[in-house]
Amino acid sequence: MADVVDFEQRLKEVADKVTVALDQLIPPASGPEADLMRAMRHAALANGKRMRPFFLLETGAMFEAPEKSLLRAAAALECVHCYSLVHDDLPCMDDDDFRRGQPTVHKAFDEATAVLAGDALLTLAFKILASTETHDDAGIRTLLIERLADSSGARGMVGGQMIDMLESDSPRDLNTITRMQRLKTGALISYATEAGAIIGRAREAERNALAGFSNDLGLAYQIADDLLDATGHEEKVGKPLRTDEEAGKANFVTILGVDGARQRVRILAAQAKEHLAIFREKAHILLQSVDFVLDRTH
Repeated sequence: MADVVDFEQRLKEVADKVTVALDQLIPPASGPEADLMRAMRHAALANGKRMRPFFLLETGAMFEAPEKSLLRAAAALECVHCYSLVHDDLPCMDDDDFRRGQPTVHKAFDEATAVLAGDALLTLAFKILASTETHDDAGIRTLLIERLADSSGARGMVGGQMIDMLESDSPRDLNTITRMQRLKTGALISYATEAGAIIGRAREAERNALAGFSNDLGLAYQIADDLLDATGHEEKVGKPLRTDEEAGKANFVTILGVDGARQRVRILAAQAKEHLAIFREKAHILLQSVDFVLDRTH
């Protein structure tokens, strides 16, 4: 139990650091466009686990990468993640009213402001990565930008969102759902470990091991999310549940069943841990993160 408490404390500490960084990086609300900044802050500064930034920071720490570089890259990644949530919640997509325990951006403001706030968070991410404050090596900055563009674009997160929107025209089977979630959820988790390795100047074998780890962990994380949607409690999770069921959408739980989905998470978790074997003790925090995903309740 002590390990779990220590891990959750570390997760909270990282989340707080990322929130402080975002508060400093998002422009203050001023001028006639002030509502845009307020909406950006509403989306990005709300309570959240900050799991993607956590993976980035912990991966980079294994290679003793500079914390300032890691924290700025983590903030950029969280900007992209928050933008995706703002747009996901819109009526034209998932049509959700609550996120992270508070009204979604289009409910707190309006739909047009939500679209623009998402756009602004996305572009801010690339401004952060392009700055010399993120890293003094232009090659590393360029690679961070290129890989984030790939991970968040048509062959990454947005591609996964598109597959999700095609439900009525293309009913989901297990292969389709797996591809959708490897893109929609997994791509940014993979970027998190990749960015930490880039900043830490990891060797090719180490980067490959981390790619395998994040690939399996990202899918396990999404299946665990589907399990939460089917079996969790809204007050604990902080957002509406049973949404896929109500929308008639297939997911890992509807196809595999609760027991089958739990078994799949356990298999993926074991595989994720195997990928970390080459790092030995240095990977103990990432190993604990697998158990956190396996047992998560929110």
